Amino acid sequence: QVQLVESGGGLVQPGGSLRLSCAVSGFTLDDYDIGWFRQAPGKEREGVSCIKNSDGRTYSTDSVKGRFTISRDNAKNTVYLQMNSLKPEDTAVYYCAADRRVLLCQMINGVVSGIPWRSLEVWGQGTPVTVSS
Repeated sequence: QVQLVESGGGLVQPGGSLRLSCAVSGFTLDDYDIGWFRQAPGKEREGVSCIKNSDGRTYSTDSVKGRFTISRDNAKNTVYLQMNSLKPEDTAVYYCAADRRVLLCQMINGVVSGIPWRSLEVWGQGTPVTVSS
């Protein structure tokens, strides 16, 4: 069974750091691109960062560039999102997603727009992040 399980969310002060984990089961990171998305209260789900299975290339949305880093550990079948210099506007539920098509990273790097997030093949249940003093 294909499954994604996120962990690592929590409450952090502005300027602080968190590392989110996305544990993959039922498939390997060699087969799927993996991405992180987030959804703040009352807002649409938006793409944050992705990593391509083919060459490990990463993409991030402009609002997190220089602060968030996506990485993967193939041996552990886990993808991470290191979040530094967190801001209150980063508060959201963070989800990881997986897809075998190039669509996932295209949604995050802006090559395509208007694609429903439900179009992606696999989703985790989400982990909440709150940035507040």
